Amino acid sequence: MIIARQKRKENIAEYLLYMWQVEDLIRANNFDIEAIRRTIVNQYAQPEEVKEEIVRWYEELIDMMRTEGVMEKGHIQLNKSVIIALTDLHLRLLKAPQEMIYGAAYYKTLPYIVQLRAKAGEEKLPELETCFTAVYGYLLLKMQGKEISEVTVEGMKQISSFLALLAEKYRQDMDGELQLEE
Repeated sequence: MIIARQKRKENIAEYLLYMWQVEDLIRANNFDIEAIRRTIVNQYAQPEEVKEEIVRWYEELIDMMRTEGVMEKGHIQLNKSVIIALTDLHLRLLKAPQEMIYGAAYYKTLPYIVQLRAKAGEEKLPELETCFTAVYGYLLLKMQGKEISEVTVEGMKQISSFLALLAEKYRQDMDGELQLEE
């Protein structure tokens, strides 16, 4: 909750990846709030009242995941809404003549997106969700100490760079600093 709040303000891409990790942590703890309290919440060096607030936040997320039917896989609407907002901004940026750098970054990333979508088989995710899924999978592989090919590392660098640019544009837009001509 504390980290999520901070990341949401500072970097929407990191926020989304963090929230996906939280969803997976909830699943790994079998939606058991006492297990989450033991394995996650008690690790925070926070006063008890803050820890209780964190527990309530996890309880709310558990309720959302159950209600929305994403107990085994998928993402809660809260996280889907972030992808929708980023997609809306992405499309506006691509239409804006003054955003040539953003457009160039997107078109440099597009071959990787196409390649990832081709590998996805039946499940065709929207472009930005494909990027986030790839980065999230890459981070999981790194955490597990798995070997990662140079081609994958190169692709992840480009996708990460593109998402970082989009996240910065999102922050500018939220702060009222982004003026797009269309």
